[in-house]
Amino acid sequence: MGLQRALTSAGLVGVFVLSAACGGPSSGKGPGPSPSTSPSSSASSPTPEHSETATPVADPEHAVDPPGRRTQRLRSPDILVNATNALSADVIDSIRHLPGVTRVEPLSVAEVLIENRTITVAAVDPATYRLYTPLVSADFQQVWDRVAGGELALSRDLRKRLPTDKDGYLRLGSSADAQRVHVGAFAPQIKNAVDAVVNDKWGASLGIESGNALLVSTGITSPDAVQKSIERIAGHASVQRLDAVARYGLDPDVQQTAYVVGSVAEAVGIFRYTVLGGGRIAPDPSWVASHIATGVVPILGNVTCNKLIFPQLRAALIEVVQRGLADKIHPGEYAGCYYPRFIAGTTSLSNHSFGLALDLNVPGNGRGTVGQMDRDVVSIFKKWGFAWGGDWRYTDPMHFEMNALVQPR
Repeated sequence: MGLQRALTSAGLVGVFVLSAACGGPSSGKGPGPSPSTSPSSSASSPTPEHSETATPVADPEHAVDPPGRRTQRLRSPDILVNATNALSADVIDSIRHLPGVTRVEPLSVAEVLIENRTITVAAVDPATYRLYTPLVSADFQQVWDRVAGGELALSRDLRKRLPTDKDGYLRLGSSADAQRVHVGAFAPQIKNAVDAVVNDKWGASLGIESGNALLVSTGITSPDAVQKSIERIAGHASVQRLDAVARYGLDPDVQQTAYVVGSVAEAVGIFRYTVLGGGRIAPDPSWVASHIATGVVPILGNVTCNKLIFPQLRAALIEVVQRGLADKIHPGEYAGCYYPRFIAGTTSLSNHSFGLALDLNVPGNGRGTVGQMDRDVVSIFKKWGFAWGGDWRYTDPMHFEMNALVQPR
């Protein structure tokens, strides 16, 4: 409550700075120390721009120079250019000099799958990226000191939706070997464009393509006036208007690109899609043709999934049959695998969009329940490279998703 009062008096309700990791594991994979994840009293500094108090460096291996206090004015994040490869210096320079463009900010962006939710992680220069965030975030110095020190700043909207562990670390990916980053702050980011922020050193460790995105500010000029010119310069890159996004959601006229990093990236590849109504999306037909197939598997019969999931899905179901557990999976209660859509009420892609998840025995295994899924069946699926939604912070016991590529031998 002390922190909440301090933030309120400073006009900073909505930013939560957590206790530092205090020298946590630089690889992000070890057990690390046990810092409290309750708000730290050090966050209640009298003024938001005060930068004299040293902020602990949580991860020296991934630390960059601290940004210092903000001295430049804030910029409006009007357009996001997002490509699968690094944007060339010529492309960036051409966009920078377009009439109506007042500022550009290079960054690196990728999607990370966590518990059937994709979050957009941006690797940034904390000193300059902060200028595009809401004032409540931009002027809270410790947020950017924490990012510079190797921690992650997460959108406040996701505070209760993502599974940080008891030490305050978030595993960036569904696989057991996914890297763990300490969450240093919950602070508003760029709406519907960025969910989490790390510095550039962490971006390289996470395998995010360096420099594959560009924030464009148009100041008093309408983004409409420059969008077509940016599209012409950027070629196949996605050019998304963020002003429309902030008010209405994703722009249905723009092709989006999901660049997934992590152990299932091979199965996803470069995922381009456009937005339909009712939370549905339309993946690029060429992606569907190269990644999605219908095949026969034990117990369930015909299923439509990602091509790479079939070997381990068949192996898991064969073992279920061999162990006399076939009656524990009910074909009539199977709810599908490939279903291109957002998670209900969000603009986060579901793992079903990539054909990498399936829902079994839907009745009796609703979200938020312990579920009736047979635990021996669960252990078999885990053996064959699947994560189970029943283990999640907000349980989904009908849900299994591929979290590792496993080849039966």
